[in-house]
Amino acid sequence: MAADFDVVNLFVIAAATLAIPIVAFGASFLLWPSVLIRVYHWYWRRTLGLQVRYADCGGYRFCYSCRGKPGMRPSILLLHNFSAHKDTWLTVVKYLPKHLHILCVDMPGHEGTTRTNKDDYSIQGQARRIRQFVEAIRLNRKPFHLVGASMGGSVAGVYAACYPLDICSMTLICPDGIKHLSETKFDNHLQDLQHNQYTLSIPLIPTTPEEMQDMLKLCSHVRFKIPQQILQGLVDVRLPHNEFYEEVFMELISERSRYALQEHLHLIFTPLQIIWGKKDQVVDVSGAAIIEEHIPGCRVDLLENCGHSVVMEKPRQTAKLILEFIIAKQNTTKKSS
Repeated sequence: MAADFDVVNLFVIAAATLAIPIVAFGASFLLWPSVLIRVYHWYWRRTLGLQVRYADCGGYRFCYSCRGKPGMRPSILLLHNFSAHKDTWLTVVKYLPKHLHILCVDMPGHEGTTRTNKDDYSIQGQARRIRQFVEAIRLNRKPFHLVGASMGGSVAGVYAACYPLDICSMTLICPDGIKHLSETKFDNHLQDLQHNQYTLSIPLIPTTPEEMQDMLKLCSHVRFKIPQQILQGLVDVRLPHNEFYEEVFMELISERSRYALQEHLHLIFTPLQIIWGKKDQVVDVSGAAIIEEHIPGCRVDLLENCGHSVVMEKPRQTAKLILEFIIAKQNTTKKSS
C-alpha cells in the first residue's frame, strides 16, 4: 500500500512539474505576450551563440550582440531598419557560418542604445554615431563588411561615403534614401499624411493589433499567419517607444534625410551589393537601378516573391547572397594583390 502511495506521489509530482511550464507559457501567451516575445529573442540569441554586450563612449552607450572573433574573413556589422532592433537579424545570422565575426547593433536611440532628446537622428547623424561605436570597439582595426536594411541601408551608404577606409565591402538591403522612379503604396500613405498635416496614424508605427497586421502586409509580400495575441505582444513591445519612433520618422522624411543616400552615392567607391525584394511596397525596387547607374559594377540581387522585409521573408537566401559576395570580393582582392 505504501509503495502504491509513493507511485501516486511520483505521478503527481511529475504532472505538476510538467504543468508549471505549460501553465506559464499559456499565461504568458494570453496575458503577457510581449514577455513571450522577449523570451523568444533571448532563446534564439542563446541558441545561435550570440552574446549581448555594451560599448561606452563619452557617456553614450551602445547595445549590441556578437558572435565569433575577427578571422580570415572580414567581420560583419549589421544595421537594422527603422523602429526595429538588433534581434531583427537573428533569422539571417542563423544561416551564416559560426566562425564568422558578426555584430548586430541597436541603432541610435533604439532598444538598448542610449536615447537622448538632443541627439541627431538624421541619416548623417546616425552614421556619425555608428562611427563612434566602431571606434569604441576598435572594429575598424581591419576593414569590415557593412550591411544595412532600409533606414540602416541609408545609414550604411552614408557611412561608406564618409569613412571609406573602415570597410572592405557593403550590402544594402532595400535601402531608403533614393529618389525611386515609381510610387509605392507607402508613398501614397505618406502623401495622405502630408495632406492631413500628419494627424493620421503612421503606417510604420502601429498602435493596435489591427494596425500591426496592416504594417506587416505593407512590408511583406509573403503573408504570415500571426495569432492575435502575438500581434498584441508586438504592439505592447513597441508602444512605450512610439513617441520616439514618430520623432525619428519625421526626421527621416525631412529634407535633410529624405534622399541622403542618393546625395552620397558619388562618394561611394566601396565594392557594393544591392539586395531588393521585387514586390517592395515601401521603397520601390527601381531604386536598385538608380544606385547601379551611379555605381557601375555593383552587384544587384533582386528577389522574387519578396517585399520590403527581405530579412524576415528570405533569410536563408539573404545570408547565402551576402556570404557569396564577401567571398567573391575577398578572392578578387587576393588575385589583384
